[in-house]
Amino acid sequence: MGWQVSPNPVAAIMAEQGLKARARRRRRATTRPGKGCWHAPDRVKRDFSARRLNQRWFGDGTEIDTGEGKLQLASVLDVRSRRILGFALSEHHDAELAYDSLAMAVAVRGGQIDGVVMHTDRGSEYTAGIFRAACVRLGIAQSMGRPGSALDNSIIESWHSTLEFELRSLEEFPTKAAARTRIAAWIDEYNRTRRHSSLGMISPIDYEVTHPDDPHTPDPDTEVA
Repeated sequence: MGWQVSPNPVAAIMAEQGLKARARRRRRATTRPGKGCWHAPDRVKRDFSARRLNQRWFGDGTEIDTGEGKLQLASVLDVRSRRILGFALSEHHDAELAYDSLAMAVAVRGGQIDGVVMHTDRGSEYTAGIFRAACVRLGIAQSMGRPGSALDNSIIESWHSTLEFELRSLEEFPTKAAARTRIAAWIDEYNRTRRHSSLGMISPIDYEVTHPDDPHTPDPDTEVA
């Protein structure tokens, strides 16, 4: 609701209702570094801000446990609106999974995404030829953090931690099909209803609707000669 409340009143109210805080668990890393020497430069340098939509996207992956085994989830987030633009679920942690999440993000934006900076870790799915070729074809500039540094991609890491804390740790998925359905519904609800203090306490989709980009806004990723 946007209220600022100190910890003691919250603790007292929780005690009256018999509520206890639940600690976050550390998310398991799923990064598999590419075997080759190629990697993109870090064009973000931990600056998790943007002046317009489709300026900086962030991608990462995580594991989903089900009663039938693990699924892999890859996600793409637009940092300007905090919207999850694309996601894909697969039994395999590979370049095709990352490509599918990127393809969904591009489709959501109507294909007009030339100039996007796509920041990820150096996992093999993002250094693979299929993903690199797609970025070149679409006019996307790849960006990568340092090896083993989760903080270099913390904005999307934080989102996957939210998914873990609010969904995966509370619900069990008996089948992979059930996990696919529930995760897709949760992401849709997140985009439509989750309020963010950085957005003036409105949801990602509401922010995009009510804050159209100014075409004259300078792009901080563009160098001036």
